[in-house]
Amino acid sequence: MSYVHRLQGSRYELKYVLDEALVKSLREFSSSYLTPDEHADAARNWEYDVHSLYLDSPTYELCRSTMRGQKNRFKLRIRFYDFSAESPAFFEIKRRVSDVILKRRAKVRRKAVGELLAGHWPERNHLCDPKDDQGFGALEQFCSLRSMLAADGKVFVSYLREAYVTPRDDTVRVTFDRLIRATPHDGRALLDLTGRRGLYPKVKGIVLELKFTDRFPNWMRQMVEIFDLQRVSMAKYVSCVECLAAHPIGPTAERKEVIL
Repeated sequence: MSYVHRLQGSRYELKYVLDEALVKSLREFSSSYLTPDEHADAARNWEYDVHSLYLDSPTYELCRSTMRGQKNRFKLRIRFYDFSAESPAFFEIKRRVSDVILKRRAKVRRKAVGELLAGHWPERNHLCDPKDDQGFGALEQFCSLRSMLAADGKVFVSYLREAYVTPRDDTVRVTFDRLIRATPHDGRALLDLTGRRGLYPKVKGIVLELKFTDRFPNWMRQMVEIFDLQRVSMAKYVSCVECLAAHPIGPTAERKEVIL
């Protein structure tokens, strides 16, 4: 699976937290406009796993910028979808400029992750496709920001995602995220969470995300109005950091500093 979505670059994301009982109705409403994501597994109720290792400075400046509600901010994360050594990892810069989301992504060989996390400057052969100029530019920018912040891995954020997209162009997406899980990163296993203990932040329901480019689709606006959906601020990374700070697993000093 490539896991390369066309909905990259500039977009909007609206988030809601809702009861599981409402998901069926929203799924049925949107089914006239969307189809299951190509990576969804029918045998798993159209869900697939998402894992992200978030990087941050020693003082968690990126986490704090979200907690302060800064309009212009960014996150550094390494996203992956399984624990196979043969599967790629995606180095992502997710930047928010007011209400617009800008994302750059590089598809990296799993074996190169350790070198890059250790502070090495990117090389073409770190990419799955060394000729990918856009990907290499994204990876260079990722590593530049990493070095500027002295950032390293802080926490894995994992969840089950049920996703639906517009046919053909993938410019509109509706996702339902469940079972959000926080696992501390201690450097032992770079992108393998097998057998490692994690915690579940207290999220009061399913996280719904409405994603689109350009304009808010009329049908999606109607769905929000009909079901009286209330938009919320819901940052999975912040929720996971706070959860681990309140209920630490292993060394605690650095994580507690985030909250105090």
